[in-house]
Amino acid sequence: MSSLAKQLDSLTVEGSLYDALEDHSVRCHACGHHCLIHEGRRGICQVRFNEGGKLRVPWGYVAALQSDPIEKKPFSHVLPGTNALTFGMLGCDYHCGYCQNWLTSQALRDPASDVSAQLVRKISPAQMLEHAKRTRASVMVSSYNEPLITSEWAAAIFKEAKLAGLKCAYVSNGNNTPEVMEYLRPYLDAYKVDLKCMSDKNYRSLGGTLQNTLDGIQRAREMGLWVEVVTLVIPGFNDSNEELWDAARFLAGLSQDIPWHVTAFHKDYKMTEPVNTDPQTLIRAAEIGREAGLRYVYAGNLPGNVGEYETTCCPQCSTRLVKRSGYVIQEYKITGEGKCSKCGEEIPGIWPKDPSTVGLYGSGHPLPVW
Repeated sequence: MSSLAKQLDSLTVEGSLYDALEDHSVRCHACGHHCLIHEGRRGICQVRFNEGGKLRVPWGYVAALQSDPIEKKPFSHVLPGTNALTFGMLGCDYHCGYCQNWLTSQALRDPASDVSAQLVRKISPAQMLEHAKRTRASVMVSSYNEPLITSEWAAAIFKEAKLAGLKCAYVSNGNNTPEVMEYLRPYLDAYKVDLKCMSDKNYRSLGGTLQNTLDGIQRAREMGLWVEVVTLVIPGFNDSNEELWDAARFLAGLSQDIPWHVTAFHKDYKMTEPVNTDPQTLIRAAEIGREAGLRYVYAGNLPGNVGEYETTCCPQCSTRLVKRSGYVIQEYKITGEGKCSKCGEEIPGIWPKDPSTVGLYGSGHPLPVW
């Protein structure tokens, strides 16, 4: 056993999201893999494991923690201009070759990520709340690795956050299950899903399946969470008009009010052959989203190069309601009732009750916590 595995295994408790079976194996329900884990073995995520017929799960630490602009998640319809205290642990149920957070997500899977042991810091939910207060965060977010596989820990933190009046959110691959979503329902307000492509073959190359993600998006919406969806547009992988149309039509079929973010790929980790995504490709993808009937389409990662697709406009009267440049809010014209200030059209999302509190012209940069 590696030193990293020993370290992480010591930072665990018995989980809640599993069934104990007669032969001392367990069935985990944290993600769509529903791993059958025999005694002494690990799940696909590597960080949930069977010890003596009980499922041990990550607990009591973070490997990444900073206060980000909420726009960085990205959420465009959740309390614009606010800070989101964002934390992550180690491990993932996927193995995406372009992961920007691979040091944390691929722990115990890729030996090159063993240096992530240096990132681990013990912490309590109460201390997390103190960090949120100190950085004036309005939202608590689990991100950086896949939050589904560390849901017991996230729920413990979110419970404290909700009591303090914060909103709580997941930044997830969407490979969820009915069990984990019911478990999180009392705490979650918003759920951002990475819809990575519309090809099941390509999904399986990343470690998942397309249908699980599509079902996960629909499940989150049916549970009443505010859902935004991101597609990282990768040249040669998922950028064909046909595939972008498939994604846009699927989302519009669920609701025309789902914000769809199309974001720019840049070479990272093991995926270094495709060219970086250019602004024209993002604009093409965004235009497809609009043509498919989506009322809120955003193009990210290339601020100042994608025209109107950084802005929230009223779908009824076209008034510019939220002007952005990157992660900075420059103008805000949504009422405290969540409506267009000009025509009264309802703009779906989670909006501040007092528009005057929206932070304009912030730094647009993360705030380190440590």
